[in-house]
Amino acid sequence: MTSSLKKLKDLERSLTVSIEKDIYTSKFNSKISNLKKNVKLDGFRKGKVPNDVLEQRYGGSLHAEVLNDLIQDSYPKEIAEKKIRPANTPTISMLEDNPDKGIKYKAVFEVFPDIKPKVSSWKAFERHKINILDVDIDDAIQDILDRYGDWKKVDRNSAENDQVIVDFEGTIDGEAFDGNTAKDFKLVLGSKSMIPGFEDQLVDKKTDSNFEIKTSFPNDYFKNDLAGKEAVFKVYLKEVQENVPSKIDKDLYEKLAMEVKNENEFRDEIKKRMENESITQEKTLTKDSMYELLLKINKFSVPKCTVTEQSELMRNEALSRIGRNPEDESDNELFPLDTFTENAEKRVKLDLLFTALLNHYNLKVNQDDLKKFVEDEAKRYKDPKQFETWVYNQPKQLDQYRMIVLENQLVEKLDNDLKSKEKVINFNDLSKY
Repeated sequence: MTSSLKKLKDLERSLTVSIEKDIYTSKFNSKISNLKKNVKLDGFRKGKVPNDVLEQRYGGSLHAEVLNDLIQDSYPKEIAEKKIRPANTPTISMLEDNPDKGIKYKAVFEVFPDIKPKVSSWKAFERHKINILDVDIDDAIQDILDRYGDWKKVDRNSAENDQVIVDFEGTIDGEAFDGNTAKDFKLVLGSKSMIPGFEDQLVDKKTDSNFEIKTSFPNDYFKNDLAGKEAVFKVYLKEVQENVPSKIDKDLYEKLAMEVKNENEFRDEIKKRMENESITQEKTLTKDSMYELLLKINKFSVPKCTVTEQSELMRNEALSRIGRNPEDESDNELFPLDTFTENAEKRVKLDLLFTALLNHYNLKVNQDDLKKFVEDEAKRYKDPKQFETWVYNQPKQLDQYRMIVLENQLVEKLDNDLKSKEKVINFNDLSKY
């Protein structure tokens, strides 16, 4: 058996495998012998059917089976011998399937890139530092009071930040479209939860009034058939509600699971939670900046098939988040697949680079590393021992923790080997990142 590997475009490869006729004949005869032991044909005793009769009757199907067996046996061996890492199942085409001449086939597939990561660079990643000002704490408290407040009916025209209850029916060129109607729909004006222009036209409207709204769907709207289209909505405004913020009292402390006694302790607890959140955000933003730098330093192609698979996963996740079954949306109209390609390619690159960097630093997670991480996580719960027992009985959760420990080790190595510069941002600006 011989084979030759040919490089095609980008990461695509072609493997041509030739198999001697003796190997084919041996496998074919073996199948005939096995068949002969069990087959029953009229006019012949079991096990006594002549080979030529069996070949005449079953030769075609046996030939196909032998070809499949030869490919299944030879392809992995040749791939391993040539130290290739295929990224997808190969497309097989037969070049010669005449047993008298030997068997030859071609397998076309993509391979994963061989990445030898570069780490040191004159460029620097951004080490994020988050400032928490008094005004940030004030804003956080006010946000909590608003979120835990009550909506009360008011007898006035609607205004920004009010909640309105409306019925609406939309049309495009006089025709209804999917999701065009709603009854008793609650909408906070200024929340930007509707298409641009919709909420703006609900401001300064009277209760118990009917009116029309004209607006257009964004050009990049997730549904192709609606993108860029102008719509007309008939709206009936039923009620206007004003938010009455919650009070800082015992009831609020209980809702927030806070063990505090007064407003000063409440403020201190809010500050503490903001500081804990900032530490997490600082690490995440810094890590993301590291990876962005590494992607700029390390240029490599990724298999198109893997990007497509990742795009499909991301699309399915997006569909699931809005309660849609991906199997029912196979027409690709809702969330077109190509809208995920750029982010999918970036995610694939990061995954491959991550693996290459782990090998570069020879990083591994030992049992002590994992145990310490689990113990630290358990401290966040009321019953740490119960949490630890649960985790050790959840293989998927343990695998996830192993990856986190590995990433922490990697970030520590990168922090030593890469240059950095500090970037200070205010807590209230976190939403921009």
